[in-house]
Amino acid sequence: MVRGERVRECFEFHRCRYGSRRIAAELSIGRATVQKIMRGENLRAIQPKRFKPNTTDSAHGLPICANLLQSGANALTGKGEVMIGDITYLRLADGSFCYLACLQDKFTRRIVGWKIAKRMTAQLVIDVFLQARKRGLIGKNAIIHTDRGSQYAAVEYRRLLYIGGFRQSMSRRGNCYDNAQAESFFSRLKAELVENGNFESVEDACSEVFSYIEG
Repeated sequence: MVRGERVRECFEFHRCRYGSRRIAAELSIGRATVQKIMRGENLRAIQPKRFKPNTTDSAHGLPICANLLQSGANALTGKGEVMIGDITYLRLADGSFCYLACLQDKFTRRIVGWKIAKRMTAQLVIDVFLQARKRGLIGKNAIIHTDRGSQYAAVEYRRLLYIGGFRQSMSRRGNCYDNAQAESFFSRLKAELVENGNFESVEDACSEVFSYIEG
C-alpha cells in the first residue's frame, strides 16, 4: 500500500483527530513525509471548540503570597532553587477536559513532577509536589512559585510547603508574564502533542504526556 493511502486510512480510522505527529509515530513514517501527504490530501485534524476552561480561580478569598521572584530571587541560578508550578487543560474526544499539573525547575527547565486528573483540586498539585520531592529534585528552602489559583492557595498545600521549609511565591494579580515559563512549556507541549486535535481519553493523554516528559 502506498504511503498516501496508509496515511489516509490511519487518519480516518482515528476519526480525523490525529495530526501528523501521531500518524507518523503509528505508521513509522517520517513526520515531514506525513505532513506533505496530509497537505496534499487536505487532511486536517478536527478543530476543538473555542471554549476554554478557566484553570485559575483567584477569586477565592484565601491568603495570597508575595511574588518572591520580584524581590531578588531572580538572582538564584542553581538547580532546585526555584520551582515553577501551573495547571493547564487537555481536550478529550468526548468534548470534556482533563487537567495537567506540572512543577518545573526554573533553572534547568526540567519537569520535576506532573500528574493528569479529571478535576482540578488541591490534591492534584499536592501529588505533583510530593512526586518531585520524593525524587529529590527540590532543593532545601526552595521557592515554589505559582499563580494565585485556589489549588495553590488551599490550606493543605500551604501547610505542606510550610512544614517542609519551602518558600511559597505567587504571581501578581492578572499578570500572566509572572508565570511565563510554565505557560511557554504548556504551549510547546500542546503544539507538539495535540496539533489542535484531541486526546482519545484520559489514559491516552497520560500515555502521550508520559512519553513527552519522561522520554
